[in-house]
Amino acid sequence: MSRPSHLTLSLVALTTCLFMALAMAPVKATEAAPSELSPSQDETPILTLHSDGERRPVSRAEIESSPLHEVTLQHFEGPQGSFAGVWLDDFLDSQNLDASATLRLIAHDDYTVFITPQDREETRYLLATRLDGDPLTLTEFGPTMLIIPADAQAVEAGTASMTHWIWSIRDIQAQ
Repeated sequence: MSRPSHLTLSLVALTTCLFMALAMAPVKATEAAPSELSPSQDETPILTLHSDGERRPVSRAEIESSPLHEVTLQHFEGPQGSFAGVWLDDFLDSQNLDASATLRLIAHDDYTVFITPQDREETRYLLATRLDGDPLTLTEFGPTMLIIPADAQAVEAGTASMTHWIWSIRDIQAQ
């Protein structure tokens, strides 16, 4: 039996290195998939919903009463991993909010984002409540954050706007 040539060995080594690099590369997000996580049972209010002149506290358990979805991504502000939450439109439906309302999301640092009905028709927003299965906390950009899985790569590359991404959401106002 003949010995493999140096060229053959080099090609095998190169192929192995490329395979390892691809296997270790971070997963790029394009869409969230249904999650196997169990919904939270935590009834502690984590944000306030404002609608029709009323204010009401909303818990993680209430948010996660809609089907959970997960996406693995690198957030442009640093957090990386599997973000889990509910689609914003599903959350709005579960709270009986008018689909034609413009939303004003306000963070704990008073940063504000407006999401119009047209924005929600064009883009799917994930209201994330967890990172790698654990509840998001204020020190981890929580307790909720709004992410756009389909735009994650473009935002990270600087080719798409990050203005609708908001974290540490304190209030959601339906206007």
